[in-house]
Amino acid sequence: MALSYAPGDDLVFQMESGFGLLRVLGSEGEGHGAVWHLLVYHDFYADVESAEAALASGRPLAVREPHLALTEHAFEKTPAARLTNRPVTDEELEPLRRWRAEGGPVHDRSILLMLGMR
Repeated sequence: MALSYAPGDDLVFQMESGFGLLRVLGSEGEGHGAVWHLLVYHDFYADVESAEAALASGRPLAVREPHLALTEHAFEKTPAARLTNRPVTDEELEPLRRWRAEGGPVHDRSILLMLGMR
């Protein structure tokens, strides 16, 4: 099943000890050949409401990973739910531009594994 997220979507994902936030920077390709470009925020939250409040606060959130490129398969392995959508800024897109210019890697591991969690 193809993922249906858009650039600027803020997503919440669950792990054993709480919830984290991701941001969709963009995607390339379709179906199983798709590559997803994600930003991962640093903090974890006790519940979804706390994560939503952090997004709604208007304060900048600390970034753990400014850009990760994942295969569709890897991204599907991280169950995530859309919370909101905000325009992607040029500052957020800069790491993606560098990745494209340098021909960076595409990972086939879930966000949880990429962050060292199981």
